[in-house]
Amino acid sequence: MNILVVGRGGREHSVIMHLEKSERVQKIFAAPGNGGIEQHATCVPIDEMDISGLVQFAKENAIDLTIVGPENPLNAGIANAFKEAGLRIFAPIKEAAILEGSKDFAKQFMIKHGIPTAAYETFTDAAEAKQYVERKGAPIVIKADGLAEGKGVIVAETIEIALDAIDKLMVEEAFSGAGRKIVIEEFLDGREFSLIAFVHEHHVFPMLAARDHKRAYDNDEGPNTGGMGVFAPVPDITEDILQFTTKEILQKAADGLMEEGRPFTGILYAGLMQTETGTKVIEFNTRFGDPETQVVLPLLENDLVQVIVDVMDGKDPNLAWKEEACVGVVVASKGYPNTYDKGVLLPQNNTVENTFIIQAGTKQTEEGLVSNGGRVLLIGGIGKDLESARKNAYENLRVYDDTDAFFYRTDIGVEKV
Repeated sequence: MNILVVGRGGREHSVIMHLEKSERVQKIFAAPGNGGIEQHATCVPIDEMDISGLVQFAKENAIDLTIVGPENPLNAGIANAFKEAGLRIFAPIKEAAILEGSKDFAKQFMIKHGIPTAAYETFTDAAEAKQYVERKGAPIVIKADGLAEGKGVIVAETIEIALDAIDKLMVEEAFSGAGRKIVIEEFLDGREFSLIAFVHEHHVFPMLAARDHKRAYDNDEGPNTGGMGVFAPVPDITEDILQFTTKEILQKAADGLMEEGRPFTGILYAGLMQTETGTKVIEFNTRFGDPETQVVLPLLENDLVQVIVDVMDGKDPNLAWKEEACVGVVVASKGYPNTYDKGVLLPQNNTVENTFIIQAGTKQTEEGLVSNGGRVLLIGGIGKDLESARKNAYENLRVYDDTDAFFYRTDIGVEKV
């Protein structure tokens, strides 16, 4: 098979590294790809949002299957366009991708279909939103309704932070209009985790639970990011919790979308909080999570291409998992998630057994590999348990201790009791 992967980040690099292991693959293309993806696939200079260009490329290059990484093309209707052109694509149509594309839609959908989630209100007027916050108090969660590259959620510990977030999203339009409408939610206390599933219509096949560390700095301090590190599986997420999450959240979402005439094919991601009163949804994503994908896929025993083909054909892929753990630590540009420099030469990583490197914000130049984004790399470690996986990952991070251009968290995978 000739396969096209749309995207340019660490998630796509990880997906491609697992696709290339398949005996079913003839050639892999990435649009537009990055410095690390170049080592595994043929990168083509087509932007993720150039949907007509991607359709044309798929036709001209006899692409048998397209897999989409990022959320923006999904919500712009890339799956609709490919299907209309008679091309096979593993991605939800825009009518289903709205589950991620609009926080307000997602909340209404969850209430309608009996999916447990936090209480909320939606606002289009900043003054009304502020009055609501002052009535409710803090902590409270402010979310941009639209897509904001994972940065449109502010967990406000104080009323002042919440009011500032409302101004940032609604008045200053920090995320290009994604926050003209906002959702304000009750703060959920508990232990966060995520569960990603392969989905085709009513069929749901969950992967392993993962736990992402979103705050920029150690001890969960600093601003929210797209994810500074992650591990899988999650020891405190029991089989009972996983079964509840699959049945009462992922399956209900898939069935609800079918019921509404929005059939879902692709990857459904549930960001979850395990509270004292049970599991509740923080958010849905309609694609592979980043960085969760980078630690879940290395534990998958199956051929990823065969899994996707089976799921699309309505067959059970019989997912099998290694009895191991995986920890991934993000190396980020100094200043991330705010302003940071690009074009900084990366130090050479050592080859450490049971580790891997996923490139996210990188670019290949004549001088060597340079930074080209906020989250630059993910260094992963695999081991018989969480502690040995952590040890392997951090062993390969020492080269970044001698540079002040990058930083990473030192406590990924350390679980507080």
